[in-house]
Amino acid sequence: MSPAPGAGRTDVETKDAREPANGAAHPPARKAAGRSPVARFAALLLTLLGVAVFIALGIWQLERRVWKLDLIARVEARVHAPAVDTPGPQSWSGINADGYEYRHVRLAGSSTGNADTLVQAVTELGGGYWVLTPVRTDRGFVVMVNRGFIPLERKAEFQARKPVESAPVVVEGLLRMSEPGGGFLRRNDPAGDRWYSRDVAAIAAARGLGEVAPYFIDAGASGPGEWPRGGLTVVHFRNTHLVYALTWFSLAAMLAAVLAFRGRRRTEPEE
Repeated sequence: MSPAPGAGRTDVETKDAREPANGAAHPPARKAAGRSPVARFAALLLTLLGVAVFIALGIWQLERRVWKLDLIARVEARVHAPAVDTPGPQSWSGINADGYEYRHVRLAGSSTGNADTLVQAVTELGGGYWVLTPVRTDRGFVVMVNRGFIPLERKAEFQARKPVESAPVVVEGLLRMSEPGGGFLRRNDPAGDRWYSRDVAAIAAARGLGEVAPYFIDAGASGPGEWPRGGLTVVHFRNTHLVYALTWFSLAAMLAAVLAFRGRRRTEPEE
């Protein structure tokens, strides 16, 4: 009896279907390899380190907030306290911003009008200049006084006025620390008489004033319509430390949540 059509070919065709055309056998399926214990330990260690760093940064910002609130309270007390005499040479070596800036001070002496220095500034009145004038106090030392602000359009008028060689003055205002170097991206140019910060030592050297106090005084408010316009000191301290602290603590919490989620997955039984 003749074999049925196609008989005897079934096993061969089935075998051929399982084998690649080039006759090579299929490689065995690879089992997905997990990370080694060393890699898992390194990841755990880095995550814990990140949590610790973020918590430390949050605590540091809380400490900075306490410091900033104390500074604001101290400055507010200084600004509204009764005026005291400006510090003399015996105190200059110990003067710093934390202990002295924004103290309410007064001085009496005589000014030299032809030694004014114009320092570029931007205030609530627009762009213009601070007018710094050296004052020799009745106690014998020199202090730079920021008499106030003049707008750009009054510069020529101010410089054309007849200088007063010596005039008695009484100044009451806020003690400010010198601003060495210059402004943002602009250096002071003593040779060109271009000033971008109230750098007391550099201005004194350029004007041949000799030794001066390591601070200047922002004069109090002037009369209406008077130029220079005094009393424009901005007493404001940015305090965003609580926001930064919450940000760092949130990042630490997120990292801790990721760590807990991974640990939970590893302890779950496989189905």
